[in-house]
Amino acid sequence: MKSIVLFALAIVCFLVGTAVFAASGTNIGGVASNITGNLGAITKLITGGSYVAGIAFGAAGIFKFKAHKDNPTQVPISTGIVYIFLCAALFGLPTLVLVSAKTAFGSGVYSVGSSGVSNFGVNKPTS
Repeated sequence: MKSIVLFALAIVCFLVGTAVFAASGTNIGGVASNITGNLGAITKLITGGSYVAGIAFGAAGIFKFKAHKDNPTQVPISTGIVYIFLCAALFGLPTLVLVSAKTAFGSGVYSVGSSGVSNFGVNKPTS
């Protein structure tokens, strides 16, 4: 019964979304240009979120190492190691986004930083 209700809700949401999209008068090209215009904001969100989450996992890893030192039978050391590896992976995610953007859009992508990806391949320089 629950799956039938969820399926019906999904169909209703799809139909309402389609009707709103059709009533707005926006075509697919307008939606695509809107998405590419917001890519810089998305990369800022990914960059900031990955740094914050990386700091959190690093602190949690340090606390897990301390908890393992205090009580090795209750807290395995692998938990702290995994948290530290997650911290390193999250700090490397903005660089991965930069490399992926350069691969996908060419050399028009300059940098990833606190201001996001500047010139995300949409307006490539003429020089």
